[in-house]
Amino acid sequence: MFGLGAGEILLIAVIALLFIGPQKLPEIAKQLGKAVREFKNAKQDFIKEINNVRPTLTSTVKTETETEKEKEILTKTDQNSQRS
Repeated sequence: MFGLGAGEILLIAVIALLFIGPQKLPEIAKQLGKAVREFKNAKQDFIKEINNVRPTLTSTVKTETETEKEKEILTKTDQNSQRS
């Protein structure tokens, strides 16, 4: 969890117990757990939205690239026609 080992988590818990107190610690832990869960859910929603939009963006970029290539070909063709 967050790249912390068991000893580090235990140290944080002891420090929290000293500063917050045993009465408020369960409520603080509950709120922290809820905040972490909400953050993870928001992250998953964001990833899903990006994955839903990605095909549309890819298609749009391909279409614009093809349009630019077509314009370039038409420009070159027009220039060659004018030279002849």
